[in-house]
Amino acid sequence: MKNRLPGAFLIGLMGLSGCSGLADMSEMGHPPRMTRTSDPTQAPEYRPVTMPMPPLQPPPTEVGSLWRPGSRAFFKDQRASQVGDLIKISVVIADNAAVTNNTSASGSGSENFGIPSLFGFQGKALSSSSALDTSSSSANTATGTISRNETVTLALAGTITQVLPNGNFVVVARQEVRVNGELRQLMVSGVVRPQDITEDNTVTHDRIAEARISYGGRGQLSKLQTPRYGQQVLDSLLPF
Repeated sequence: MKNRLPGAFLIGLMGLSGCSGLADMSEMGHPPRMTRTSDPTQAPEYRPVTMPMPPLQPPPTEVGSLWRPGSRAFFKDQRASQVGDLIKISVVIADNAAVTNNTSASGSGSENFGIPSLFGFQGKALSSSSALDTSSSSANTATGTISRNETVTLALAGTITQVLPNGNFVVVARQEVRVNGELRQLMVSGVVRPQDITEDNTVTHDRIAEARISYGGRGQLSKLQTPRYGQQVLDSLLPF
């Protein structure tokens, strides 16, 4: 049994490296392949969004009125409003954070316990005034500093994939850019209020609820910056 475990472990590592190797060999001599343009709701990881909703109220009807309940203008609104409409998403993130923590604690204690006599018996060991003498001390000092500076500026077009019962929109935006064998992948998704869409059909990231913003990619540079699968497995298993 002892001889089989290393063999199974090596086979598992070879399987992981083999999958990665086959994927790398399929793109050998070619830049990273771009994914096909497709319906985002058909992606395996896509899940419809459900949000707490108020009860539906039928809109009041006004006989002979030119104003229709729910309309925002007498003329057609060019902003996105239905499933499949396009919308521009602007992401401008400039975050700065600095946290510094300093803690210091110390303590000490001592105990002196003697037994002059025990059940009428007296002896050198029992009469010793230092039959039990203990002392202890402790000290703790900690210093921590966190500094973060992030800047992300993106602008991409998305699609309305759902119109929720309260009128809010679920938007999904994906974009891929390939430059010199490096593929950059951008993804933004979330829930948008119709009122937060500006006149030029744009919504900013701070107006998107449940926003998920991803900016990454794959290619030769990304591959060199990522540890190999075997190293990742060993780093997670080895305790030293």
